[in-house]
Amino acid sequence: MLKRAFDVIASASGLLLLSPLLVLIALWVKFDSPGPVFFRQERVGRNGKHFRIHKFRTMTQLQATSSLQITVGGDARITRSGHFLRHYKLDELPQLIDVLRGAMSIVGPRPEVPRYVAMYPADVRSIVLSVRPGITDLASIEYRSESELLAQSDNPEHTYIHEVMPAKLAYCVQYVQRQSLWLDLQIVFRTFLAIVR
Repeated sequence: MLKRAFDVIASASGLLLLSPLLVLIALWVKFDSPGPVFFRQERVGRNGKHFRIHKFRTMTQLQATSSLQITVGGDARITRSGHFLRHYKLDELPQLIDVLRGAMSIVGPRPEVPRYVAMYPADVRSIVLSVRPGITDLASIEYRSESELLAQSDNPEHTYIHEVMPAKLAYCVQYVQRQSLWLDLQIVFRTFLAIVR
């Protein structure tokens, strides 16, 4: 209950205080390239329930025809505004809407697409999906430059599935087993520092 109260207060306050910035970003995305302001994608949430996550669109419409569900280095699909938004994680701000409506939390394991969740070991899946997914978590901080890391691989998806994803899942399990409001506040603070740096 305390975590949910924190999520509601933080997301509502964030949407209210950041509303001028959100409007400016929306206008930039809209005029920078053809297409909608928001990117919505099916993700797997708590107890395996699917939901549609909200982000500011950072890619061209070509993204819809691509089967690749990870971003690698200087992906040609990323728009001019998209590079900036991704660098400072501003594309994630619309997820405050998902937090407010109860599909996500401020802090929790990052929600993954169904294709990759299907590859989770059964015991890990049950732990990770026992809580609401979050906007930020320990894995997001440690793997903030994930796309650059994958760009160094000859087979990015293979590297993601067999190296990056297991390491991130270990952080997710660690979070679920240790979760507390104090830990959430620490992760929020560390996320802010990582973005600033």
